[in-house]
Amino acid sequence: MHPGAGPRVEAETIYVTPSRLAARLREGGEPLVLFDVGLGAATNAISAWQVSEAEAASARQLEIVSFEHDLDALELALRPANAAALGLTTDGANAHAAATALLVAGRHETPRTRWRLCLGDFPALLAEVPSASVDVVFWDLFSPRTAPALWTVAMFTALRRVCREGATLHTYSASTSTRTGLLLGGFAVGVGDPTGEHDETTIAATRVADLARPLGAQWLGRLDRSSMPLPSDVPNDPAERADALARVRACPQFANSPGV
Repeated sequence: MHPGAGPRVEAETIYVTPSRLAARLREGGEPLVLFDVGLGAATNAISAWQVSEAEAASARQLEIVSFEHDLDALELALRPANAAALGLTTDGANAHAAATALLVAGRHETPRTRWRLCLGDFPALLAEVPSASVDVVFWDLFSPRTAPALWTVAMFTALRRVCREGATLHTYSASTSTRTGLLLGGFAVGVGDPTGEHDETTIAATRVADLARPLGAQWLGRLDRSSMPLPSDVPNDPAERADALARVRACPQFANSPGV
């Protein structure tokens, strides 16, 4: 399911470490809400769960909301032959028991962490989420080529609605169309660390100041050369596509930006 670096390395490199999850939990205050979009074998969610479980009682609680439409990957991951490789161990805090509870009951709770499953069509589920209620998004769905309807301007606009100020989004995709979709959806967008087969990943945020490497003039040059610069929901009309590209270039992060 995760060629190259492997699922646990990708979970840490693309999602958990760049999201500064441990540091944000130590800030204290209301529970930190994490949307795990694309539960799959639960490796990303379990990695976040383990970070939360290791924190002191005084840290913020973590609320993980995992979205999925098919639980076959999780069922496969929980089999004894696969569980350890995917981080679903029975040692310590017992990640295997947490993931099993999610599969069977749709939720698992400890004093530190609440984890619940939302099963079904993600766009419909997202429409029911209150505005400005999410702090971190792990976006790990099938690729833009495989499932283009989930990587559209409309999708990212809907996702931006539910993000609080200071929220960040993390994804393995570094495609030009993903990044323009995020920009047109209202996010600031930057470059994430490489891992495995990915030379770059992507981090988006509600504030450009939260990006270590925001996209800048260099990336705009790549945009000009791209054969697939825009998401699938931008109409295939020259005038509309030109307008969309102009709106990308006009995004605030590109004004006098030294970004990459």
